[in-house]
Amino acid sequence: MTGLFSEVFLSALLFGAVTAAIPLLLAGLGEQMSEKAGVLNIGIEGMMLAGAYLGFVGAFYSGSLWLGFLTGAAGGVAVALVMALLCVRIGLNQIVIGIALTLGLEGLTALLHHFQFSRSYPRLPAADATVIPLLSDIPVIGPAFFKQHLIVYLAVALVFGMGYVYRRTQLGLNLQAAGDKPAALDVAGIDVVRTRTIAVLTTGALAGLGGAYLANVGAGLFIPFITNGAGFLGIVLAMLARGRPIWVLFGALLFGICLSLTTAMQVAGINIPTDIIQMLPFLAVMIMLVLFGRRASLPAALGIPYERGAR
Repeated sequence: MTGLFSEVFLSALLFGAVTAAIPLLLAGLGEQMSEKAGVLNIGIEGMMLAGAYLGFVGAFYSGSLWLGFLTGAAGGVAVALVMALLCVRIGLNQIVIGIALTLGLEGLTALLHHFQFSRSYPRLPAADATVIPLLSDIPVIGPAFFKQHLIVYLAVALVFGMGYVYRRTQLGLNLQAAGDKPAALDVAGIDVVRTRTIAVLTTGALAGLGGAYLANVGAGLFIPFITNGAGFLGIVLAMLARGRPIWVLFGALLFGICLSLTTAMQVAGINIPTDIIQMLPFLAVMIMLVLFGRRASLPAALGIPYERGAR
């Protein structure tokens, strides 16, 4: 038991938690925006897979992590375009289309990986960390929170930026109205379809960026099904956060701790069956749903296509 409280174990746990939390944070923030606008984006797992694959390919062939992040975000947007066309503009069932996109991207990325990298499994070099002076020297928490890639700090800043947008800007009001009372937004002269499309495309960009981070920084390589349900965890985070980005951040850190326990225990020399550790994130999801699921605040028009003039 002394290994559980050692500096080595705690440092590995927190560092791994932050690394695992960033893809969940970006996916959760993206899903939160879609849900605010009334779109239940079940396809976010597929968007993350597209971002992970294209992000890795972009970084591998260009030698630039930032170009990899850009191609990853573009991959997520490409999948989101399909979602926006079929669900927002045509009005097809959002759950069916989202599941179809996820299954399709799982197969497509696995197939492309097989043809390109199945024999070599190339890896990317370790990502450079941005060190914050003095704070990074704090024992245990310093390396975990203040010695990370720049994208980590940008993701945390995005939490506060999106909170400001939701509370203080016209765009935030439009998103809220598109999810709660789309007909009223239409009467006010704001295009509901355009507002929802912007939300879905933003979700795709954030999910794709989260997938690219997972492959390029978290793992340093791409393997089929690398997201391992991270998109679905992002959906749970968005639903439980009640429209508040800061709650997505705290939830992502909680799930990140669960995901990093396996590595931290191996570093500390603690022998616990891997299967038990790997089920912890999903056990945490079920516990949170039982405790807070009934009080989750969801938009009134979530998942309902909007058609002007329809009653």
